[in-house]
Amino acid sequence: MRFPREKKRVWGCLAVTLGMAGLLSACNEGKPTDAVQGDPPKELSISMFDRGRVPAEEGSYEQNRWTKWINDHSGIKVKWVPIPRSTAQQKLNTLFAANEAPDLIWEYDRNYIALLASQGAIQPIDAYIEKYSTSYKTYLSEHPELKPYLTIDGKMYAVATKRGIDSIANQGIWIRKDWLDKLGLPMPKTDAELMSVAKAFVENDPDGNGKNDTLGFAFNSQFKSYLSAMYASRQDTWYVENGRMQLGRLTSRYLDTLAMAKNMYDGGMVDKEYITDKSYQRERQLWVTGKAGIYLGSWHMDAEYRDLMTNVPGAQPVPLEAVSTKYGKFGLLQEAPASMLIAFNKSMKNPKAAVEFLDWMVDKGWYTLKFGVEGVHYKKTDSGIQALDGEKNKKELEYAYEYPIVNRWNPQPEDLVKMAAGDPLSQKYAKLKALGLETALKNKFRSDIPYAPSFPELSPFLAEFNPKADEIDNKVIMGGAEFTPEWGAAELQKEWKRLSGDTVWKQVQAWYEQNKGSF
Repeated sequence: MRFPREKKRVWGCLAVTLGMAGLLSACNEGKPTDAVQGDPPKELSISMFDRGRVPAEEGSYEQNRWTKWINDHSGIKVKWVPIPRSTAQQKLNTLFAANEAPDLIWEYDRNYIALLASQGAIQPIDAYIEKYSTSYKTYLSEHPELKPYLTIDGKMYAVATKRGIDSIANQGIWIRKDWLDKLGLPMPKTDAELMSVAKAFVENDPDGNGKNDTLGFAFNSQFKSYLSAMYASRQDTWYVENGRMQLGRLTSRYLDTLAMAKNMYDGGMVDKEYITDKSYQRERQLWVTGKAGIYLGSWHMDAEYRDLMTNVPGAQPVPLEAVSTKYGKFGLLQEAPASMLIAFNKSMKNPKAAVEFLDWMVDKGWYTLKFGVEGVHYKKTDSGIQALDGEKNKKELEYAYEYPIVNRWNPQPEDLVKMAAGDPLSQKYAKLKALGLETALKNKFRSDIPYAPSFPELSPFLAEFNPKADEIDNKVIMGGAEFTPEWGAAELQKEWKRLSGDTVWKQVQAWYEQNKGSF
């Protein structure tokens, strides 16, 4: 094991509230303030994503064995505030507007953090880190590559730790090899072959039950995300085309994304009800009960694998590389080096306690939250540590992975096998998981710039454009023959222009010209 070291109208209510907060505290911006009558209580509230993964017998995201452990060992009383993953930014906006946002909030989206900074909702933290930190300050000096992601307009507005390679890899594709073998099909290598295999999974009864009840695909997020990565046309990604910035869903390649998604839907390769499955639990059930042959998910699928093996013992899921297209071969989504970006609410009462908590977490708290309690969840071996009971850890430990908001975790694929419990199922999956990580990193994800543009007008513009664009996409995918991909592409361009997108586009290009020297 190794552990190395302007469309502002939609923001009206939020902008007014945050603007007032900014005016009230402008005189103290960037300066650590101590309480006039002694330090306030060591209490913090911290946001976290609610992904619906806490078993009922373990409690809730707010109260469980690990929240108690954190309070007992950190010296800080922490209140965790679950935020629905699918509507995280909307929920945080509502909390900020009501002056009820947690002390520490985090998102993976740097552009959102930059928006909060421009609105005065969060505060610079350079001085807090300099004055109060020991462990995190040292960590940051060891990883200077993180600073550009944390710095906005010359000031540090967030903390983050460096992603391990298992966190840089994000998306993955899994395919039922036993279904391929039964139907005499080769592993698909191109987009056309992928569609042909999915069609065969629908039509040729791969589970052998004599019923027309199988699907080509299930997924744990909108399936367009995987297709658009393979076509280098992700909806929210900016690409550089001949020196000009271009939003993914406005590139010509996005036509192919829409065409493939439409063919999947029209061909019965995906669940017709997917649009209403906001938590993707129905999609997950389709996969773990053996009713779908290809799973568009993460590079790993811990719980999904165990549940699939329980329900369909003969299943043989294997990782599938991103397929090639006429544009080349691009990997699926891979993340930037900075992990979750943790910002300080402008109204927080005890920044010193926040820094002390981050120091404790990056120094030692993360380790137990990752591996559990020695003798209960793992044992130490000559090669590192090893889980004691895969099923026990699935229930008691798997949901805890977002509590260590800063950490030093950076495994290699072989470490995943060393760490796994010794029972045959855990070892079998660990080898498969290591292969999944290697497969996910095998092809480079196309990312032309390290992070998205950020300036005050951009996020509210996209907040207005993206829902309309999604409506257009959905019409193309589910609306029948009259709503062609070409129609959709034209409508996207119209909507962009209707919202004065060309003005924003010029600002995006100016941002690129100003920042490209530092990329």
